Order: sequence, then C-alpha cells, then structure tokens
Amino acid sequence: MVPSSTYRLQLAPDQDLAAATDLVGYLSDLGVGALYCSPLLQPAPGSTHGYDVVDPTHANDELGGEPARVALVAALREAGLRALLDLVPNHMGVAVPPANPSWWSLLRLGTDSPYASWYDVDLSDLAERPILIPVLGSPEDVSALELSDDRTELRYYEHRYPVAPGTADEGSPQEVHERQHYRLVHWRRGNAELTYRRFFDVSDLAAVRVEDPEVFEATHAEVLRWIAADPDVLSGLRIDHPDGLTAPGAYLRRLRARLTETGLGEDAWLLVEKITSLRADGTTEALPSSWPADGTTGYDALREVCGVFVDPRGESLIDQVAAEHTGGRERLSVAEHAAKRLVTDEILVAEVRRIAALVPGDDEPGVVRDAVAELLGAFPVYRSYLPEGRADLERAVDTACTARPDLAEAVRRIRAGMLAEPDGDLARRFEQTSGMVTAKGVEDTTFYRWNRFVALNEVGGAPDRFGVRPAEFHAANAHRDAATPAAMTTLSTHDTKRSEDVRARLAVLSELTAEWGAFLRKLAARHPLPRPGATSPSLELLAWQSLVGAWPISAERFRGYLTKASKEAKLVTAHVDAVPEVDEAIAAWPDAVLGSEESVADIEAFVRLIDRFGRSNGLGQKLLQLAGPGVPDVYQGTELFEFSLVDPDNRRPVDFARRRELLARLDGGWMPAPVAATDDPASDDLVATKLVVTTAALRLRRFRPELFWGYAPVPASGPAADHAVAFARGGPAGRERLVAVATRLPAGLEAEGGWRDTVLPLPGGAEDWTDMVTGTPVSGAAPRVSELLARYPVALLVRPA
Repeated sequence: MVPSSTYRLQLAPDQDLAAATDLVGYLSDLGVGALYCSPLLQPAPGSTHGYDVVDPTHANDELGGEPARVALVAALREAGLRALLDLVPNHMGVAVPPANPSWWSLLRLGTDSPYASWYDVDLSDLAERPILIPVLGSPEDVSALELSDDRTELRYYEHRYPVAPGTADEGSPQEVHERQHYRLVHWRRGNAELTYRRFFDVSDLAAVRVEDPEVFEATHAEVLRWIAADPDVLSGLRIDHPDGLTAPGAYLRRLRARLTETGLGEDAWLLVEKITSLRADGTTEALPSSWPADGTTGYDALREVCGVFVDPRGESLIDQVAAEHTGGRERLSVAEHAAKRLVTDEILVAEVRRIAALVPGDDEPGVVRDAVAELLGAFPVYRSYLPEGRADLERAVDTACTARPDLAEAVRRIRAGMLAEPDGDLARRFEQTSGMVTAKGVEDTTFYRWNRFVALNEVGGAPDRFGVRPAEFHAANAHRDAATPAAMTTLSTHDTKRSEDVRARLAVLSELTAEWGAFLRKLAARHPLPRPGATSPSLELLAWQSLVGAWPISAERFRGYLTKASKEAKLVTAHVDAVPEVDEAIAAWPDAVLGSEESVADIEAFVRLIDRFGRSNGLGQKLLQLAGPGVPDVYQGTELFEFSLVDPDNRRPVDFARRRELLARLDGGWMPAPVAATDDPASDDLVATKLVVTTAALRLRRFRPELFWGYAPVPASGPAADHAVAFARGGPAGRERLVAVATRLPAGLEAEGGWRDTVLPLPGGAEDWTDMVTGTPVSGAAPRVSELLARYPVALLVRPA
C-alpha cells in the first residue's frame, strides 16, 4: 500500500478539511499518489499545526470534525488517491487544561484519576512534590489567583485549573491552591524543577506513556478505527518524534501488529520522523534493525540531493569570506558542544537532574550532573537505542572521557548502569534526553550560530561537509533503492530551516565566491547590524545569506525571521532571556536595508546574477528527488518556485488558484519558456518551469510504477561531464528504461564554455527515447547533452519496453 508519492498539506483553521477536499482534484491532476496531512486529532484551541493534541478520541472540530474527515476520505477514494496520517504518540498539549480531559482529570484527582497512568509524571508523593505547572509571570503572581464563583476552578488571568473535591470549602484562593495536586509556579522554575517529562523544552507539551498497553489503546483507538473503516485509502502512518518514546522499537512493533489487525495486513506503510546522523566515516546512521518501519521521512535524502549542487571547490573561499566577516574560524564540533552544554546546563536542567539521581554511586551530585551533561553532549547520534546502539554509546563515552578526564570515572559509571539494564530507568531516561539535547543544541542553536554557508545548515544536515560529490550521491541512492525503497524522500518540510529553492539559490554562492564576498563586504559596510550588547557578527552573516536566498521578501517577513533566528542562536538575546535593546535593533534593521533604494538595487542586481543558476539547481534537485529511489514528498506549494524561510514563514497560505490555472494551461499544450529567457521572477514562464518538471515526474511515477526500481549511475562523457548528474532505473543493468539527468554547478558550466561536445551514453544502445518533461524525442546511443538540455537544465527520458 505504498503510494507513488505524497503531497504534504498543512491543515489549520484557515485551511481546513473542506479546503483539503477541494484540493483533491488538483492533487490528482498533478500526479500525486497520496495526501499527507498534518495531524487530524483534536489539538489545543486555535492550534495552527496540530501537534498539540488534547483529545485523541475525535477529529479536530476546528478543521470540520468527523463529517469533514469522512468527506475527505470519500474524495480521495473517488480520485484513486491514498492518505498518510501524521500521528503524535509522544506528547499531548496541556497549555489549556479545560480542553484536555485527561490532563484536567489528573490535575483534579491526582493518583485517583483514571488517567493517572497516561502521563510521564512523578506521582510518587504529590503531597510533598506536587505537579509543577510553570505558568506564573513571577513568583509573586500567586497573589493573582482567583476562585470561580462555584469554587470548582482556580483562575490565573485567562488560565483555568481544576480544584480537587473537598479542598475549596473554605480559605482564600491561595490557600486552596496549596491543597491541590499541582502548583502554579514561576515559568522559570520549569527548566530546573519540572516534575513531568515534556517535548524538548516545551512545558505546554507533556509526554505520554504509550509504552503502557492501556494508554496505547486509548490514545490510538480512534486513528485505528479510521484505518479499519477505510484501509484502501488510509494506508500509512507517519510517527512523529519516536526518539522521545520510552521504547521506540517496542512501540513500533505493537503499532505494526495493530495495523495488521485493521485490514491493512502487512501492507501498512509505516514511517518515522527520525533524523539519522551522518557518521564520521561518511555513512548515514541506519534505523535499528528491530524496528518494523519502512523508513524515515527523508532528511537524509535532503542532504544528499541538495549537496550534489554545492561546489566543493568553493569551500576555502567561503571559509575565508565567513572568517573575514566574523573575525575568526570555529570548528563546527566546538560550536555544537558549546550549544549542547548550554542546553543541558540552562534549558534541560530538570531532565539532567532526574538522570543524575538514577546513577549508582555516592559522588557529589554536582559531579554526577556534570558527567551526565558531558555525556549527553558527546553523542554522535540522537539516540543509542540500547542494546543495538551500544557502539554509539561507547563512542560518546570515549569522547566525553577524553574531553573531561576529571569526569571519566562518573561517565563510565553512567555507562555501566545503562548497559546493566538497557530497559531500566537510567538507560531510557538518558536515551530520551540525548535526542532532546541534540535537537535543541544542533538544529535549534548551532544552525543559527555557525553560519559560514547556511545552504547546508538544514535539519539532518552536516554543515562542515561542504556538499556531496556525485559518487557519494549515487552510492546513497543505490543503498536506498536496495535497503529502504519505501522510505520517504523530501526537500522541504514544515520543519526545514529554509525551502529547497532558497537552498538551491544559495548553493550558487559556492561557485561565485568572489562575487559573494564583494557583495557582502559592500552591503555589510553600508548596513552594519547595530550591536548594542555586542550583537553577534554571525547573525549578520546569516542575515545577508537569508536575504538574498529568500528575495524578494518584505521587511515584515524578514523582521520575523531575524527575530526568531537571533533568539534561537541564544548569543545576545533569547526567547527566555530577551534583551530589549538588542531585539529592537534587530527588528529595525530590515526596514533600514529595504528602505534604501541604493541597497535594494544592489540586492536585486546580485540576486539576478545568481537566480537563474539557482533555478537550474532547483529544477535539478526536484527531478533527482522525484525520479530517485524512495517515495518523494512534495511540500505544499513547492511545485512552483517557492522562497520561504523557517516556520511560520513556510506555513503561509499557498496560492492554489494560480497553481491550478498554470497546470490547466500546461495540459492545454502550453510550454513555458526556458529558465534563462526572462528576468521577471514572477512571470508565468519562469514560475511554471518547476511545475512542468514536477508534474511530469509525479505522473510518470503514478502511472508507470514499473519504471521506478533499480538504480545505476549514468556517467556523461566529454569536457563538461562533471556538470551532469544522471541515473537510470526501470530495468536490469544496461536495459533500464528511464534516465534522469540534471545540470550541476551551472555557473561554472557557463564560465567554462557550456556543454561543448559532452555526450550522455544511454543504456540499451541506439534506441528512441522521449523526454517526458518537454515531450521531445531523443535518439542515438549517446546524445549531445547540449541538445538534450536545450530547453531546460533537466530531462526525464523514457524508452519503450
């Protein structure tokens, strides 16, 4: 039941299930195989993403509820499409207690609640250690508590909390508060003293104990009911954040067994939103062999596909430009370690203390906590999954002991305790937290600090590995085809730091390094980012790359991005410890830059220089992903060129009316002009070239699935051979029936005089082929690449069986 492809749609109150139903016809015409929606269960009121589920027993009322969900399924069935459901098993939203029946009950009744087993919360002694809820603006704000008229609720401004039976018969709100199973405390206490496990550092998301069979059934029953009712449509599940679960492997095995019982049999498509790390030897971390999952959601493919369009020869000059601007060089590993220790020492303090309390021995608590933090920061992957991941634990131990010999004895005791009981509390708590430390320390901190070349600063990326050489790209694709052909591949998601087309444009800087350096020196001198409190120069480096990458962009959008980026970096301001004068200076900078006609003219001139090469990269990325091994996902709107930054910028409304109109014109016989034929970035010709490539590949995948198996590189021959990346699929070696070819490093190709006599020897000899992108016939055993790519920088060739 694995679809040919998926299309990711972000649902929200302003893009609900009815809107999704209305898009089914368009998605079918586009060639999509399955709709891949954000979570459908009931989230917190007003949620714009759905990952804060408060009630797993019914569909989201704000999206239209069960009737709208059923209507969507019916529309998908009629169109012959499937659906991939996004499931959030790790946590539930607790920011609005009245909206979450299970959390409300737990707060009201404590251990007597029928939901007492649902949450990963310390209920051992609620009289001495009540559930802490970090919501107060200050410790003194407890004076603002009020009781409802019937004395059944405590109120803190707009927040409402239950009162336990028999505890409010007398006394002030503050006295009643002291009798509850919970305490409302200053929000700063959450990082150090929280008594429940949370999602990363988000105290509004409380972890759920799905390892308990009863909790699993209660929280999964509704989604399993949906699948059992429509197994021909609802054929897959995407599992959010499995690294947070107590035992991910056991969870997936239970889930696979339950999916088998629903009517899907062994055909259920099961994916995990898991970031696999690139190891020091260049290999990509594999999922544990005991996991009955079909693969990940594809961040490994994102790194490989995007990386092949980065010129490795540009690394030294990019390094030089960055060092010149920031005043020095810092190794990525050093930056990552510092960021991880910031997370352990300031953000996840409660989690570190909880782990340290489980370590056997009688060392000073401070020493053990320091050892726990150092070991957490040394992990080469997100999580070790003992006992299978023992090698990763051993590497982390060696790293930590080498870096901190004074902590070596304590670190080794932590290791011994984990290995003695791989299923024990120490090992599981540590493993859950190591993923949190890596995610917060690397993705959400380092990737906003270490900014020499931000096209590589992506979820699942390796910014210190300057691009991906074609041989590595082909090896990874061949491995994916052989080992995980049902894994998802992606280029953009709701979690990526920038869209695929922003990265494609920024990749050009690796070729035009001198031009980039000159532009940066000129504009940075004219518009230095004000530095009250010594604003970090790395933020300025990030700002200029982001500006040219996402151009054209409004001051409002750019201001929102820079504000978030500066706070994520945590160098001079932060979400928790904001510095007003710094925040104000950063917020004012976009208006100053974009308010200068001279600077806007310079920015537009530079973007014109790199944009056509960036669009060539964008088309190449898209084709290689869509035609390559795995199941490709198209993020909403990216069938056209789309230049967005991190959320919420990448969740802006999509103009589907324009996409429908352009697709109808294509189907009516219109063929957009070549990429280089116009400088107008908004022209239909320029915008629609990506739609041509996308729909050609998606339709071929959906209606000719027999072409998408096997994998073999197809090397070009001639003076510009290195600028072509091509592969063959759909047949035994030498008799493949599909060839995808893309242009790489287009700026260098132009500077070297173009393709000249470069040819692409095709499998099968001198047979007739058709380019499915342009509809052009191709003949000859080795067509000239200049003719093959005369209209667009990519081609998708198919020959008769």
